[in-house]
Amino acid sequence: MRDILPALRARCADGIPFALATVVAVHGSAPRDPGAVLAVDAAGTVVGSVSGGCVESDVYEVAREVLAGAGPRVVSYGISDDEAFGTGLTCGGTIDILVRAYATAAEREDFAAVLDLIAADRPVAEATVLSGAAETGARLVVRPADAPGSPGTLGSEGLDAAVTDDARGLLAQGHTAIQWYGARGQRRMQEVAVFVRTYAPPPRMLVFGAIDHAAATARIGSFLGYRVTVCDARPAFATRERFPTADEVVRAWPHTYLESTEVDARTAICVLTHDPRFDVPLLVAALRTPAAYIGVMGSRRTHHDRLTRLRAAGVDETHLARLASPVGLDLGARTPEETAVSIAAEIIQHRWGGTGRPLGELTGAIHHGGPAAQG
Repeated sequence: MRDILPALRARCADGIPFALATVVAVHGSAPRDPGAVLAVDAAGTVVGSVSGGCVESDVYEVAREVLAGAGPRVVSYGISDDEAFGTGLTCGGTIDILVRAYATAAEREDFAAVLDLIAADRPVAEATVLSGAAETGARLVVRPADAPGSPGTLGSEGLDAAVTDDARGLLAQGHTAIQWYGARGQRRMQEVAVFVRTYAPPPRMLVFGAIDHAAATARIGSFLGYRVTVCDARPAFATRERFPTADEVVRAWPHTYLESTEVDARTAICVLTHDPRFDVPLLVAALRTPAAYIGVMGSRRTHHDRLTRLRAAGVDETHLARLASPVGLDLGARTPEETAVSIAAEIIQHRWGGTGRPLGELTGAIHHGGPAAQG
């Protein structure tokens, strides 16, 4: 959604009707994850993608029909030997796509409010009925418990309450999923399928050490969708001019800053200082956090010395095992930019559970399981 957010907001602001196609389920190998979107407006203009090209033409036609008044629909696409060069997924998987229209001013105004929250990096979730004993396309907007009310309804007070509760849990984790309920919100029943699409703020990447490798890592972190902070205690090095792509540049002792900032289970921490004065107290603090990834730059000898210092500081072996050091995958990297690619590759591997081996040497599914798609 974020990649076409400006286009969607512009259509809402300009009063242009459009239909939105959203991937709601993926089975097997498929190009896009749940949450991927494609929009078709009244002029026939297309933005976004739901399959990387495999089924876009057919989805376009369905979107035009829905926009013309056909009503929300869930369509499925797969592949068989006879369909390999027709409509279908040549990668061998199947996808389910929800297509719904924002044709009226009220619908666009309601959706624009959600888009504004996403643009402001405010957490929000959308719950939409896909099938079963409730109206297909019925929609409920869910915000955290401490935020203002949740507009819309899925058809019953009990269903709204159950979905709101579950959506807030998914939102806290940054996960998107299909949930099943009874018609009045009963759990462990499969009468109503509800797609819960969450839009959590972007995950954070904290880069410590204002060196040339940090500048390259900050650039690739931004490219991957992280909100990037670069931190260093040296004023001459921690400058906006040296890190123009970072969301913020902080001048502070690294461990002091880390202890005062928010770190969650999606955060990536990249320690590029390789100076014991900085990295030992910083890593002691980092290993107390739930960060998804803690990568540390340095040679094997440097890391061996670092482990000795950390043990002396009271860090146990279980925590030390969380450290990715020497940082990055073995790509033969030489330059700061190549090293940043190596670091990014390892972060992606940690996130999705990849092997780090060439795909050509492996068999089975290309896309690994892992956290559901994020905003």
